Amino acid sequence: MIKLSNILNNIDLMGSYDSNISINSIISDNRLANENDLFIALRGVEIDSHTFIKDAISKKVAVVICEYIPADCPVNFNYIIVKDTRKILGQVASNYYDNPSTKIKLIGITGTNGKTTIATLLRNLYKNLGYKTALISTIQNQIGDTILPSTHTTPDPITLNSLLATMVEQNCEYCFMEVSSHAVDQNRIGGLTFTGGIFTNITHDHLDYHHTFDNYLAAKKSFFDHLPPTAFALTNKDDKNGSVMLQNTKASKYTYSLKSISDFKGKIIEHDLEGLLFEIDKTQAWYGLSGEFNAYNLLAAYGAAFIMGLDSETIIKTLSKTKGAKGRFEIVRSESGILGVIDYAHTPDALKNVLETINKVRSRNETLITIIGCGGDRDREKRPIMGDYASQLSDRVIFTSDNPRTENPELIIEEMRNGVKAQNFKKILKITNREEAIHVAVSQAKKGDIILLAGKGHENYQDTNGVKSHFDDLEKLKHAFETIN
Repeated sequence: MIKLSNILNNIDLMGSYDSNISINSIISDNRLANENDLFIALRGVEIDSHTFIKDAISKKVAVVICEYIPADCPVNFNYIIVKDTRKILGQVASNYYDNPSTKIKLIGITGTNGKTTIATLLRNLYKNLGYKTALISTIQNQIGDTILPSTHTTPDPITLNSLLATMVEQNCEYCFMEVSSHAVDQNRIGGLTFTGGIFTNITHDHLDYHHTFDNYLAAKKSFFDHLPPTAFALTNKDDKNGSVMLQNTKASKYTYSLKSISDFKGKIIEHDLEGLLFEIDKTQAWYGLSGEFNAYNLLAAYGAAFIMGLDSETIIKTLSKTKGAKGRFEIVRSESGILGVIDYAHTPDALKNVLETINKVRSRNETLITIIGCGGDRDREKRPIMGDYASQLSDRVIFTSDNPRTENPELIIEEMRNGVKAQNFKKILKITNREEAIHVAVSQAKKGDIILLAGKGHENYQDTNGVKSHFDDLEKLKHAFETIN
């Protein structure tokens, strides 16, 4: 039990409250309410949980923090009224868990592409050097060697602080965390103290949520605006908006680049589909990740580790033996010599980068077959762009389902086809069933051909009309290799 006064410490509140009330736990979901809890009512995108205050009170919560009191609620109760509950939730959660982010080196990585890979590279780098580490990512959350499921790129503030508190209890020294634009906009990272922030890049994505690119950019920038003076801010100088991230930050500023003078400079010497010979600050090493986009990811990880005190030789030696994230340019070969590439590329820029990487190192004597879909109930503007890139940069393309969610997959595919230029229509095949699409691609391929299976990467499900069925691209591709070739 924790005193309410401790939970509300350093939070600017209007009015008075009984500071001696003891709180069992803090919740924002009335279904989880129990006696002596503190319930915070939030206005969500679809649901306003103020409508559930009465239910929470019936379950004997001790205090309700809200923006208004609904007419059907008891008059005499311990209400704390604030202007914006979502803004204070992070600080409330942080206080409840005794501010765990101040007791661990918390590194946030934000940007459109590369977050998962950089977070994973850093986590593996420090783990391989003997540090106890933690990871909060799209693929999974991890505390030491314990793997926990991940439902969001960045969890809600209560879950997030609970995770951080467990990391502190288990003596983790570092936590590497993906920071999504949704999380920044929804104040999920409010109340956290970051040791550093890394910016990867920003391209077209999530406009279904942010509506405009400027809003999306502002969300990313806000993360750096709120870094403390004790933190570092590391940004990709080659991204045209990289410098924007540093404009108002109080953190120490650093840059990385493949193309211009920067604090951390890299150069690709040679590469193939298995990896790249990469020079970082005049030291060459072979890394088991391929593509220019991964060169940027490696350079960002190197820069962050160097800023935090590791020496250059140790970083390069260890990074060169470090694996990337599952489902990010993951290679699998069939016994008959077909090469499969599994990648999470679900934005136009990510798809373009992966296809250009393959095209730079292939012989052109083989056929490149791309299997691609777009997620339902998400940014529709990117669908024709992805259809255009896939058809331009591949020899053959199969448009199929990704996670259609509540949308008609046929209509999603049609919107992708709308971006295909006339001269590329002959390359296109439409197969709505994703498993069938994979089998058709494998049946058409011959020795040496390349199949890119894009969009789902590490995901092990397919979401259709609210039902998540098991579906793993890597499993399906391996099965097709075994049964067809």
